[in-house]
Formats: sequence, structure tokens, C-alpha cells
Amino acid sequence: MAEYRTKVLIIGSGPAGCTAAIYAARANMKPIMVHGMQPGGQLTITTDVENYPGFADVIQGPWLMEQMTKQAEHVGTEIIFDYIERVDFSKRPFTAYSGSNTYIADSVIISTGAQAKWLGIPSESAFQGFGVSGCATCDGFFFRGKEVMVVGGGNTAVEEALYLTNHASKVYLLHRRDSLRAEKILQDRLFKNPKIEVIWNNTLHEVKGTDNPKSVTHAIIENTQNNSLSEIKVDGIFIAIGHKPNTDMFKGIIDLDDEGYIITKPGFTQTNISGVFAAGDVQDKIFRQAVTAAGTGCMAALEAEKFLAE
Repeated sequence: MAEYRTKVLIIGSGPAGCTAAIYAARANMKPIMVHGMQPGGQLTITTDVENYPGFADVIQGPWLMEQMTKQAEHVGTEIIFDYIERVDFSKRPFTAYSGSNTYIADSVIISTGAQAKWLGIPSESAFQGFGVSGCATCDGFFFRGKEVMVVGGGNTAVEEALYLTNHASKVYLLHRRDSLRAEKILQDRLFKNPKIEVIWNNTLHEVKGTDNPKSVTHAIIENTQNNSLSEIKVDGIFIAIGHKPNTDMFKGIIDLDDEGYIITKPGFTQTNISGVFAAGDVQDKIFRQAVTAAGTGCMAALEAEKFLAE
């Protein structure tokens, strides 16, 4: 079992983790970044990225994360392909453990991200990135003038449906019950919007599409009352049944909100434990964008630097 020591341990390697690593390395803190389960985070399963500043042409998510990782490495970050399983923040220096290594750190930046919840049907994963998406703000632009479907009934689903009316010609909201869980004010806006049609008491049974080019053409929906199937022509399907932050290992150690997101001091990335910071989607359930994650990664590194100086 190897032992690593660092001033700053960064757990997670998405835009937040990589940006934190770049800033920490340039401040000569010699950070260690542990990749985690999904090296590069959610962007590695995102194909076209059109909203990350600095690129006039569409870029690929995996390429962008590869560039960020190389940049972190070039400025002096030690990157380790490993997966942290448990942490001990009860005393400083802090300790993190993987199956094979121990990491000892004067400060920690948590950037373990969040994952969109999926329905788990095979056709859904087959068309992920090819018409099936978990983020309307990321991908809505690609469905200008097209017909799309949003699956869900909470705030996320209603917000995504409303957002998509800026691009799509028609938005179906598919919900398995006969009433929505979303806030009343959002529901009012939804029902008033002429572009949106709500389909009650139905679930997504199957995604249909073509293979060459790979794209979605239809949604097969199943009635929850009588199990009958019907087909709706759509070009895109947005799964909006919520996100799950990757915070299981921090339960009972750091303050989390009722959805499992890390609570940070307003306007900062500081957690309730002095010297432990959180950046990116693991503490941001509102914006969840690569650029905002990168921004909080920068903040976390600057805060860690100040903390260590003091």
C-alpha cells in the first residue's frame, strides 16, 4: 500500500477538479488529483460541446477533458488513476483511503460531481448522446425547430420543458402520474405554454431510432393504467428525473443537504470542516454547467491556498 502526501488533495477530475488542480499547481502547492470512477467527469460522456467559452467551433466533451487534464499535468499536478473509498476528516492532516493507497493532505478539494439519474432501459443508453440527453441547457440548441420529449414530473422536468420551448417546435412532457410534483409557479407557466403538451399516466417504454446516422425518431410510451403502448414521433428525449451527487462516502462526515449535495458557505467553497472545500456539481444543484464547475474549482484552489498560508 503506497502512501502519498500533499498540501492539496483533489478528489475527482471533471472541470471543477482539473481547474482546481491547475490553480493549485500554479500556486506551487504540488496538488495530487485522484481521478475517480469517471475520469474527466460527465463531459466524457457528452459528445458535442458548444457552450464552453473559447471555442468557436463545436468541440467534443472527451477532448475538452483530455486538454484540461494535460494542462493540469503540465503545470505540475500529480494525477493518480485511483478511486477514493473513505476519508477521515476528524483531524489534520486529513486522510483519504483507496483500495490500495493512503493519501495524507493538509487540505482537500472535493469535486466528485453528480450523475444524472437514468431510467435504465437498454434503448435509452443505446441512444445516449444521439438524441437522448440528461441536460436541456447543454443540448437543447441541437433541437431547433424539432419535436422533443421530457420525461419526469418534478422541478427539473418542468424547468427543462420550459427551457426547450426556446428551441423546439413542440415539447411533450411525459409523466407517470396524473399530477406533477413541481412547484405551483412552474406548473402555471408550463400549462400556459402553447408549445407544451403534457402526457399523463405514461412511462417511456422504448426509444426508437435509426443507426446510420444514429438518431432518435420515436418514443414508445406505456400507459400506467392499462399497459397499452403507443408511439410518438420525436427527435430528442430528455430524461429529467433528477441528479444524484456522488457524496455517499461523505455522509456523516460533512454537512450535506436533504438531497445529498455538499453544503458550502454562501459565496465560497468552504465546507463545515475547516480546510475541506467542495467545487462543481457536488455542491451545485442549480446550474450544473462545465463553466460554473470550472469557476468553483478555481475558487476552491484560491481558498485552499489562503487557508494554508494562514
